Amino acid sequence: MNAVRSDAERDEGEPQIRLLIDNDTGIDDALALAFLCACDHVKIEALTSTPGNVDVEQVAANNRALLALCGRPEVPVLIGAREPLQISLVTTPETHGTQGVGYATLPDSESESSTDVGAVDYWIEAARANPRELTVLLSAPLTNFALALREEPRLPWLLRKVVIMGGAFYYQGNTTPTAEWNTHVDPHAAKEVFAAYSAASEQGLDSSKLPIVCSLDTTERFEMQPEFLTKLSIEAGCDEPEIVQASDPEGTLSKSSSPLVRYLSDALRFYFEFHRKYDQGYIAHVHDYFAAGVAAGTLEYQTRLATVDVETESQLLFGTTVADFRGLWGKPANAQVVAANDPEAGFAELVQRLGALARKLNENS
Repeated sequence: MNAVRSDAERDEGEPQIRLLIDNDTGIDDALALAFLCACDHVKIEALTSTPGNVDVEQVAANNRALLALCGRPEVPVLIGAREPLQISLVTTPETHGTQGVGYATLPDSESESSTDVGAVDYWIEAARANPRELTVLLSAPLTNFALALREEPRLPWLLRKVVIMGGAFYYQGNTTPTAEWNTHVDPHAAKEVFAAYSAASEQGLDSSKLPIVCSLDTTERFEMQPEFLTKLSIEAGCDEPEIVQASDPEGTLSKSSSPLVRYLSDALRFYFEFHRKYDQGYIAHVHDYFAAGVAAGTLEYQTRLATVDVETESQLLFGTTVADFRGLWGKPANAQVVAANDPEAGFAELVQRLGALARKLNENS
């Protein structure tokens, strides 16, 4: 098992993390994006949209609106693929709402920085122009990344770090008994991505460059309680504490004095209600926040090298990820699978950073 690693202890003068984000916003995607906007050391180069929780046009609209709310309207929002590689798109309104962000609503906002370049071309051009400088956060189905690897097989060498939220290894799935949502939406893309990294390993790619995979095994440890929103509202300096309770009528909307707290509360309330309907309690698994913290270098974690593959033939196990940690397949490792993390520290950081952002936005309004 690799030692605990974090970029959080970097020197004061070290350059900011330059980040490319690919998401399918998505309640936990929205929380992750707000967190990254709250990190002064993170420079979001672009945000690319992938179909998943909702269709890609809605994903892009959600991203533009949230970037504007968080004071980052200059970040370009790009669209790549509009469908999975080989199968029809299945969205999840029951999990994230018809618009993808629960009960939260914001007007669409055109990006100040626009480009006609598609997501895949943008990634490739950016990686070639900035070798070993860009970190990629993939919190959506891997469709766009698979297409980019097809066109530029040198991406594993050109990128600084790749973080994937997806998969479930010997752990109950959240879409089928064995499959996780992002992988199940486009398992062929995930299979291509891990195959590309297997080929890169055979060509001598250093194991530190393998994608860091945040699977359900560790992301579901980030189990948010409604009290999080109370702590956030206090940290944000709101006029009144935000109180969200299981006894509230479904669809109760926030009246917080902070637009950011109000947005996140309305989104997360829907997520709490969804988890309760599936007998998990009035909680929310905020998978993508953990992956964002790994990409930003603020959260500690441990990894194990593994060879990962994805089932795309079996009807019973379609979309299931399998990790060989013991080298039984005799193939080179193609992933660093997160094996341990610290949710308590992660939630404390999330409150502090989002609270600071909310105060800043209120002061500037």
